[in-house]
This record gives sequence, structure tokens and C-alpha cells, in this order.
Amino acid sequence: MNWLTNFVRPKIQKLVRPKEVPDNLWHQCPKCSEMVFHRELEKNLRVCTHCGHHMRMPARDRLRMMFDNGAWTEIEVRAVAVDPLRFKDRKRYVERLKESQTKTGLDDAVVVAHGTMGGLGVVLAVFEFDFMGGSMGAAVGEALIAASELAVLQHVPLIVMPSSGGARMQEGILSLMQLARTTAAIEKVREHGLPYIVVLTDPTTGGVTASFAMLGDIAIAEPGAIIGFAGQRVIEQTIREKLPEGFQRSEYLMEHGMVDMVVPRNELRAKLIQVLGLLLHANPAAEAVNPTPGARRRRPVESLAGAPPDPSIPDVFEPDEGE
Repeated sequence: MNWLTNFVRPKIQKLVRPKEVPDNLWHQCPKCSEMVFHRELEKNLRVCTHCGHHMRMPARDRLRMMFDNGAWTEIEVRAVAVDPLRFKDRKRYVERLKESQTKTGLDDAVVVAHGTMGGLGVVLAVFEFDFMGGSMGAAVGEALIAASELAVLQHVPLIVMPSSGGARMQEGILSLMQLARTTAAIEKVREHGLPYIVVLTDPTTGGVTASFAMLGDIAIAEPGAIIGFAGQRVIEQTIREKLPEGFQRSEYLMEHGMVDMVVPRNELRAKLIQVLGLLLHANPAAEAVNPTPGARRRRPVESLAGAPPDPSIPDVFEPDEGE
């Protein structure tokens, strides 16, 4: 062994060896299968630049997209019992929780934050699908209750952005109880006259759809989002009929009155600000005109042809003579 082997050869090999390319630089669109560069994808809010497919988006990226200047304040949620049923399938439930917490950096599948949108105060509850499929357990129920209580306390609208496969099977009946708890929490927001808006993202299914996700005063959906209770295959096997193509997609639901509007992701923030401005605008667009004191009603004069006045024309006010 000499200096040529120990020093020169490694230097030459380093120069000619192909550089390793990280695996996460390119993303394949699940719809059109085209490859999209990661920076271009993030710049386009995780919407495919080739076909417009809306890919799933992390919760904190959604918060950054929605709030003014990308600034918000997250709140802590009351702690719940971990693995109350001591559930185990291929893995223990506590192990699955730890894996999801490490992967996402979140305590559970919902992030609750408050801030401003277009200068209007709002509370947002955003689901993280990468945390066990955004499934709803006791912690998610507590998060939505906390979001509702905060909206009432600050007297601001509540916006929920679900992305979930439904109830969390590892918590059994405790998970199903969250359907009633979240519904009651939303009702408190309504009792205080505050807007409750739901932005349905891909996917919104199961117990989430069967509870708070379908109770919004206004239901907005992203393009192509799957929204429903059971899956298409399960429904077809149950009713023994072939279902229409895309019957659980947001566009189909809007055509059939289940969704108020379908809004592309790059227009979502502006649309929400517009809707909130309309719902929270307490002052009329113009001052109401009241008749002068002593005014009396009269019908419009008859036409030259002698036809009777049109009943569709509203009454007008005419001051009494001498006033």
C-alpha cells in the first residue's frame, strides 16, 4: 500500500463517482403518473402542474397557506388516556402512536390554531392524514371541542379542514362516542351565532363524514376529493348495483346538492376570506330609506292605454299635500 492507493485513488474515485440523488426530489402524480420536481410542487401548493390533481397536504402547510403572513398560534389540547383498551393487532396501539408522532411531529391527527385571515380572526382545526390516516379517536374529539370552545371564547368563526378515513378502530366504542361529542361542540358554535365552515379535502370518509364534516353552514370542497361514508366497493356489494363513475367525488356531490362549492387550492384562501366577510358583515350595504312622516301609499298611474296598474310593480310613497 502506498500514497497512490491511499490518497490519489480515493480522490479520483470521488471525482468520477456519480453523485447520489435524494429520493424525495421528484414526486409522481398519482393521477397522471408524471414526475414533478419537489420545489415546483411545493410552489404550486402540492397541485400537479400537469393535470391539476390535488395531492394531500400536511396540516401545518395548510395553516401556513391560510393565515395572514403564514403566522398562527397553536393551542394545547387536553390530554386523554393513551390506549385505554390495550389494543393490539400486528402492533401495539401505543407503538403505532409513537411511529405517527415521530413521522409527523404532531401529538395526534388534528392541529388547532388561531390567527387572522384577511384581517378577520378565525380558529382553524386541520387534520393530518399521515397520522394514522387522520382517524378520529378521543384526542381528535378533544381537539375539535377545544377549537369550538376557543371560537366561542374569541367570538370568531370556526373552520375545520378534515382529511380522514373515519373513526379510529383501536379505540373502539370510545372513538364512536366522538361523533356525538363533536356534533354537540359544533352546536355550541351555532348557538352563539358564529359561522362554521367545513373545507372537505381528500379523503373525508367514515365517522368524520357522519358527524361534524357534514354540519357546516357552508361546505366547500377541493377538486377531486373523495367524500362519503363507506367505500364504493362496499356500497356496490351491499346494494348489488353499479354506481356512477366518480359518485363520491366533490364535483358529483356539488351537482347533487351535498357541497356548496368546489374551490381550487390556490383560490381557497381568497374564497374563504370572501365568504367570512359576507357572513360577518353586520352593516347593510346601503342605508335603508324610510318613508317621510305622514306619507301615504298610492299605486302607479295607469298607462295611456288605460290598462290597470301592474301588481308586480311595488307601491311608492307620496307625501301628503300641505306637508
